[in-house]
Amino acid sequence: MKRLGLCILALALTACIENDIPYPLVQCYIEAIAANGLSGEPAIDPAARRVVLPLEETTDIQAVEITSCKITENASVSDEIVGVHDMRTPLYTTLAIYQEYPWTIEAQQTIPRAFTVAGQIGSTEWDLANLRAKVYVGFEDLSHVEVTSLKLGPAGITTMSCSYPDIADLNDTNLNLLNDFTDPRKVTIKYHNHLPENWTLQVEYSEIKVTLTKVAPWTHSAWLYADGLNGTKLGFRYRPEGTEEWIEVPQEQIVFNGGSFSVQVKGLMPETRYEAVAYSNDDLTETYPFTTEPVLALPNAGFEVWSTPAKALCPYLSKEQAFWDTGNHGSATMGVNVTTNVDDPRPGSAGTTSAYLHSQFVGMGVIGKFAAGNIFVGEYFKTDGTDGILNFGRPFATHPLALRGWIKFRQGRIDQIGSSPAGTTLTTDDMDEGQIYIALGTWTPEEYGGTAESPVQIRTKPSDQQLFNKNTKAVVGYGELTLTENIDEWTPFTIPIDWRDKTVPPTHLIIVGSASRWGDYFTGSTQSGMWLDDLELVYDETDLGENR
Repeated sequence: MKRLGLCILALALTACIENDIPYPLVQCYIEAIAANGLSGEPAIDPAARRVVLPLEETTDIQAVEITSCKITENASVSDEIVGVHDMRTPLYTTLAIYQEYPWTIEAQQTIPRAFTVAGQIGSTEWDLANLRAKVYVGFEDLSHVEVTSLKLGPAGITTMSCSYPDIADLNDTNLNLLNDFTDPRKVTIKYHNHLPENWTLQVEYSEIKVTLTKVAPWTHSAWLYADGLNGTKLGFRYRPEGTEEWIEVPQEQIVFNGGSFSVQVKGLMPETRYEAVAYSNDDLTETYPFTTEPVLALPNAGFEVWSTPAKALCPYLSKEQAFWDTGNHGSATMGVNVTTNVDDPRPGSAGTTSAYLHSQFVGMGVIGKFAAGNIFVGEYFKTDGTDGILNFGRPFATHPLALRGWIKFRQGRIDQIGSSPAGTTLTTDDMDEGQIYIALGTWTPEEYGGTAESPVQIRTKPSDQQLFNKNTKAVVGYGELTLTENIDEWTPFTIPIDWRDKTVPPTHLIIVGSASRWGDYFTGSTQSGMWLDDLELVYDETDLGENR
């Protein structure tokens, strides 16, 4: 009876105990992946949990062999990754240790195609979804068209045929037989073991011999794009609005691609009205007016203006005037500002202070977190537990060429480790690194989670992590500087901006400076520090070599 009583007591006590000890948060990553038939290195995006496999044009996308895949140690995988897959649609899998993390593996394949004819106007129009290609010509008789190139499938493995005229093996040696385009021509291609593709090739007469297709004005330049009659003299002219004399664009500055041609006209004045025309021999387009962009400066770029509305030291006087912000709103709850203003301006500065970004452990004893010294364009949104939610970006609609400024940097050895980015394992044997990056893009709050003012939301909580991704389609311009050694004295720096799409005007600007580039993973050194002063955007190509 005594033994039974003890058992009942033990059961009763067990029933009263709640198992509320949370499982540890362990992020699971695809750290490396390999496949046959790749044209380059796979792109692993740990923030988006996405892998992109770039395929050679001759790789069979319906039978892609993934030969190896390295995932986080001890993680399980819901769907087998290694093996042969039809990658016309993404491969979905879930990694898990304690929590589940869905991943997507995609394939991207570009097959260069060509369909050109003599006397073509502009470039070929491609409708890949409906397997159609169309060209325009400057002559009306379409019964004797000279096809100068034809490639509709992967090089070296594609066979082409057509029924009218009857050509069983259509290739470069007999393209002259495919000359009557009074009606569209049907060409059948076959490669790998896929079903045949039935293409429609069309040639149409156009009375318009030259078209100015696009004008993209920047601050001191403009990009002009046109389509004209191949084989004629093609070019551009421009002038300030209200003047009579046209300025001829030198032929050596123009880029020609068959009947398509483009140029960057340089040496223009900001916020000025201009006119442009394109020509093909004596044929002219209508006059196209455009206005160059203004020179927009960075507010408080010398970091002279600061305030303390609460415990947090902020690089602005009021929220309404804010352009920059920091992570101080989170660290200040523990009495620490990781980013401060210091009486240490760069030599020759008109100001008296600079921004000092000092990475620190924020907490009491062993309870707390590592916080990187940081400053960014945007706003600190809120604190989620011990993690910050930030909104990056401010409205900005110009095309600067570079970010320039002054910097000092103290590099520390890593002494705080939270986690590491996918594909890396950081230890206390590694040195911390600082980083500055600038991005201009077309982000929207609907897609990136922020606000209309600051559209890109950043969440550092490991279970809900969302970091900045420089490779999204919204990023149209980007540049970065990574610091891997000490910079003891004030030193000028310039970060050129790589404009990935020169014709898309950005809507927002993001600039981020961090004394510890892996701070989003709570990894870095409490000895790392970065000083920044007098940042500016460079708009004129002739200013790129100057340091002020």
